[in-house]
Amino acid sequence: MAIGVQVTFDAHDPGRLAAFWAEALGYTEQPPPPGFATWQEFGRHIGLPEERWNDTAGLVDPDGVGPRLFFQRVPEDKTAKNRVHLDLNVGAAVSDPEQRRPVVRRRAEQLAAAGGAVVREVDEATGWCVVMTDPEGNEFCVQ
Repeated sequence: MAIGVQVTFDAHDPGRLAAFWAEALGYTEQPPPPGFATWQEFGRHIGLPEERWNDTAGLVDPDGVGPRLFFQRVPEDKTAKNRVHLDLNVGAAVSDPEQRRPVVRRRAEQLAAAGGAVVREVDEATGWCVVMTDPEGNEFCVQ
């Protein structure tokens, strides 16, 4: 039996980073605990100071297939290249290889408009992709 995973991101602004990844992946904010309409309401209930309400954020796959994403505030800056990154397989549903690149490039442009940045295109024997960074500099690939 496989073990479920959660992907955790260290962040300066968990809410902003979660919003970017929700857009990138089609994920939604994790609902607050039962009995609470919002996370702020829950935070008030447990006595969490308002200045800490953005210390964490959670996203879930609305279809219940992908892993939960968790974003946590950390004080330090990102200092090195990611050792693990996400690959967004936006061209997987396109059967014609000639049509994949325009689909991938359009999605990369949309993600850049949402706060990401295009770093470069990579065309190697292992495949073609657009390397990007999210709003906090975490690398990922769109393929």
